[in-house]
Amino acid sequence: MSRIKIELPGNFPFQCTIPVRITDLNYGGHAGNDTILTLIHEARMQFLQSLGYTEMDMEGIGMIMADAALEFRGELFYPETIRVSVAALHCSRIGFDIYYKIERTEVKEGRPALITIAKTAMICYDYNRKKIVSLPSKAKEKLEGS
Repeated sequence: MSRIKIELPGNFPFQCTIPVRITDLNYGGHAGNDTILTLIHEARMQFLQSLGYTEMDMEGIGMIMADAALEFRGELFYPETIRVSVAALHCSRIGFDIYYKIERTEVKEGRPALITIAKTAMICYDYNRKKIVSLPSKAKEKLEGS
């Protein structure tokens, strides 16, 4: 069986903490895969906000997710809190990748437990024209400098 393998960057310039809510649990009693996508969405929004952006306004243009990859390493339960480390890399003419490292904030055996690593490809998009557009140079500078 072939599995996704995500190479994480060495540096994550942004971190945030997010609590696991009771509504995040699935029938297995842990946070489901759909919840992980929701948690990285929240982390992405906080990361973009730290740069003065939103998904709908990054130097006047929006962005849309082109793909997502997740590697599950552990389970999350209520009422745990996670730390999500975020980094933007690989800026191209039309987009960039965002990497996420999700860890439990509770330290066990001298280190936080790694729960999930993920990557999303974000494409610059003009929602009014329904068209892919170029990554603004100022946004590229901010992303690369974050």
